[in-house]
Amino acid sequence: MANVRHRSTEIRQFILEHITEHPRDIVQLTAETFGISRQGVHRHIQSLVRQNILSVEGTTRSRRYELRPLAEFSNWYSLKTPLREDVVWRSDIRPVLRGLPENAIDIWQYGFTEILNNAIEHSAGETVLVTVTQTALSTHILILDDGVGIFKKLQRELGLENEGDALLELAKGKVTTDPAHHTGEGIFFTSRMFDDFFIVSGNVIFAHKWHEVEDEKKASDLIFEGDISHKGTLVTMDLTNTVSWTPKDVFDQFTTEGDFGFTKTLVPVRLARYGDEKLVSRSQARRLLAGIDRFATVTLDFEGVDMIGQAFADEVFRVFVAEHPQVQLLVTRVRTPVEHMIRWAAGPRAQAILGNEG
Repeated sequence: MANVRHRSTEIRQFILEHITEHPRDIVQLTAETFGISRQGVHRHIQSLVRQNILSVEGTTRSRRYELRPLAEFSNWYSLKTPLREDVVWRSDIRPVLRGLPENAIDIWQYGFTEILNNAIEHSAGETVLVTVTQTALSTHILILDDGVGIFKKLQRELGLENEGDALLELAKGKVTTDPAHHTGEGIFFTSRMFDDFFIVSGNVIFAHKWHEVEDEKKASDLIFEGDISHKGTLVTMDLTNTVSWTPKDVFDQFTTEGDFGFTKTLVPVRLARYGDEKLVSRSQARRLLAGIDRFATVTLDFEGVDMIGQAFADEVFRVFVAEHPQVQLLVTRVRTPVEHMIRWAAGPRAQAILGNEG
C-alpha cells in the first residue's frame, strides 16, 4: 500500500513539474514515462483538478491543463513616502507564503528584501509594483520600479562604457554605488538562491537559471542586449516550493573555509565581450579582471566561450597571475581550444589554474 501511495505521489509530482511545458500532451508524456494507461493518468489529473491544483480548458483534443494559482498578491507602493522593505515583507508578502518550508521562507525573505531595498534606495523612482503568484509547484515574485534603471545607474556612477559593462561588474559581486551603506553583495547572492532570476533594465536582460544537463542540474547566466529600452528595473524570482537548499548553502559556496567573508566569486567570462565579438584583446581582459583582486578565489566561467586570443590569455593567465599572487585563479567549463591557450599563457601554473578542468 505504501508503494502505491509513493508511486501516486511520484506521478502527480511529475505532472506538476512538466505541465507548463506540456499543457496539451501531459497525459501522453506521463503515460509513456511511467508505463501506465492514459486512463490512469486521467485519474491523477482529475484528482488534481478537484483539489484546485490544476485548471482545465477545452474538450477532447483541444484540452489544455495549467497550474492554478493557489495564492496571489499585487500592490503598488509609493517611493516618494517612507517605505521599509521589512515592513512590506511582514505585513504583505509573508502571509501569502504561508505553508512553505522554513528554508524556502528564509530564501524569499532574503531575496525579496534585498531587491525591494534596491528599488527604495537606488532607483530614484516614484512607484514600485510587487506581485506574488504561488502554485502547488512553485512561487513567483515580480518587483518593478519606474526609476533610472539598475544598469544605467551603475554605468553612470562607475564611469563605465555601457550597460553591458555594468552587468559584468554586478556579476562579479561587491559592486555598489553607495559603498558607505552597502556591500554590493545582495544581487550577487540573490541571483544564485533562486531557480530562475531575471533582471530587465534599459537595453539589457540578465538571467541566472538552473537547468538539467545530462541528468545534472547546472546554472547558467544568460544575457541579451538589444533595443529593449525598458524604463526602470524589472526583477523576477522563481523558486520551487520544496527547494532543498538554504541561504547558508549559497553563502558557503562563496566563502573560504574558516572565513566568514565573501571571499570567492564566479565570473561569467562571456560578459566581457560585446555582441558576438571574440575575446582577443588585453583591454577586454582588463575589463574582465577589474576589481577581482578583492577576492581570495576567483573562478572564471567559460561557458559559451569557444576561443580566446593570445593577448587576452596572456593578460589573464600570466600578467594578472604574476601581479596578484594572493588571488587563486581557477576556471570552469573550459573547451579544448581555450584550455590550450591557458596552458600556453600560464606555463607551469596552468595545472593549478585548470584544476579538474585539465
